[in-house]
Amino acid sequence: LRERDELGVAPQVTVRDALNQALDEELERDERVFLLGEEVAQYDGAYKISRGLWKKYGDKRIIDTPISEMGFTGIAVGAAMAGLRPVCEFMTFNFSMQAIDQVINSAAKTCYMSAGSIPVPIVFRGPNGASAGVAAQHSQCFAAWYGHCPGLKVVSPWSSEDAKGLLKAAIRDDNPVVMLENELLYGVPFEMSEQAQSKDFVVPIGKAKIEREGTHVTLVSHSRPVGHCLEAAAVLAKEGVECEVINLRTIRPMDIETVEASVIKTNHLVTVEGGWPQFGVGAEICARIMEGSAFNYLDAPAVRVTGADVPMPYAKILEDNCIPQVKDIIFAVKKTLNI
Repeated sequence: LRERDELGVAPQVTVRDALNQALDEELERDERVFLLGEEVAQYDGAYKISRGLWKKYGDKRIIDTPISEMGFTGIAVGAAMAGLRPVCEFMTFNFSMQAIDQVINSAAKTCYMSAGSIPVPIVFRGPNGASAGVAAQHSQCFAAWYGHCPGLKVVSPWSSEDAKGLLKAAIRDDNPVVMLENELLYGVPFEMSEQAQSKDFVVPIGKAKIEREGTHVTLVSHSRPVGHCLEAAAVLAKEGVECEVINLRTIRPMDIETVEASVIKTNHLVTVEGGWPQFGVGAEICARIMEGSAFNYLDAPAVRVTGADVPMPYAKILEDNCIPQVKDIIFAVKKTLNI
C-alpha cells in the first residue's frame, strides 16, 4: 500500500480497516468514547472490526458483553444520557430487534421529550441486510425501519471513505445514529484519498454523493447495491446509455435535493435497494420526487428495484434471485427508457 502511495496512487483500504481506523482515531481523540458488544474485545470483534483496540485501550473502553442485546443496549443508552459517547455494536442488525425498545423508546425519543436537555450521543452499528447463506433471520435490511423513526439519524455506507467518514461523524454527533454496514463489503478494498486518511476527515451526515455523472437516467442506491449500480452503468455505457449513479450515504435525513437535481437533468429515475419493496427506501424516494418540483421533469414513471417480497431463502439459487443483481438494474433502466 505504501509503495502505491509514494507513486501518487491512492492506496487501497478495505471497509473493515476503514472502520477500525475510525474507531481507533475517535477512541484516541475523546476519552468519553467507548465500544461495547458481543466479542468486541478479546476476540477482536466477530468481523475483526475492533482488531487491536482492546489491547490498546483496555477493559474500560472496549467492553465484551453477554449475549443480551436489550441489556447492553440499555446500558449504552444510559451511559449516553450520563455524558459518555458509546458505540454499541450489534453482531447483526437482525439482533437489534431484541433491543428496539431501547433504540426507539429510550434513545430516539429522549432528546425531544426532555425539550432538548438530555442529548443521547450514541452510535448503534453493525452489519445490516443480507450476507451469504445465512437465511431469513439474518438477512433483513433495517434501513426503512430505522429511517421511519424521528429522533434517529441513519447512515448506510458503501465505500471505505463512506465507512470511515460516516462513523467518525456519527460518533461526534449529539443524536443517536444508526450505522448500517454490510458484511459482504467488509473485505472489499476501495481507493482511499489522502484527505480521507486524515484524522480530521468526516463525511457530513445527510449528504449524498454522485459516484458517476450521467445524462439519461438517475440510479439512486445505498450500501452494497451502489456497486451493482456502477457495474450496470458500465455495461449500459457500452450501449450508449449514460447513468448518473447517486450513493445516498444517509437514509435519514435524506438528501432529496441531490436526487431532484439529477432527475431534472436526466428525466428518469430508478431506485435500487436490497430491502423489501413495501414502505421501502425506494418508495420514500419516489414519493418525495412525486411531491416535489422534479416530478414535472420525469419522462417515465420512476421504477424501484428491490429485494423480493419474501423472507430470505437459504438455498443459494433462490437467494440470488431474491437480491437485486446487475441484470435486474439493466432491465429496469431499459424498461424506463423504453429501449
